[in-house]
Amino acid sequence: MQTDLSDIQKMKQGDEISFRKFVETYSDDLFYYARGFVKTKEIAEEIVSDVFVTVWKKKGELDTVRNIRTWLFVLVHNEAISYLRKEADVVRISLEEINEYCIPSIQSPDYDLISREEIEQINQAISTLPPKCKLVFTLAKLHGLPYKEISQILNISIKTINIHIAKALQTISAVLHKK
Repeated sequence: MQTDLSDIQKMKQGDEISFRKFVETYSDDLFYYARGFVKTKEIAEEIVSDVFVTVWKKKGELDTVRNIRTWLFVLVHNEAISYLRKEADVVRISLEEINEYCIPSIQSPDYDLISREEIEQINQAISTLPPKCKLVFTLAKLHGLPYKEISQILNISIKTINIHIAKALQTISAVLHKK
């Protein structure tokens, strides 16, 4: 669901109801994306909250943003990376720990056709993917973002996205065919 232009115009004028609608529209997707970078729910919520504060402060500039959704994902990405850098300076966590990615479990509309065991196997296969591959797969296949948007968010080429998706699908397929 996208925010329509009239809501953005109202938001630019300081309409809090339109802003609340804007937040409700994007907060879940942004939370799951932020959660992919940080380990705790609370930190992910804080990152998304900080992004919405930034949006409110820059509400007068919203008409210059070509794709609001992509812009929001970029803001969350940057905020999460900033948080991790600060945290790494303080706590000295390894890059491997930073890149662990928690993904929401797959819940298919074809749930009745796919056994719980198969869904568990798919989720297990996804959890074994390298962090960047897992992130790309999650954004593309579980969150439904277009490859072009993912390319902009992660600053990688579409060809690289295709490679990550192919690797993920190959891994999942291998797990499912072991039965």
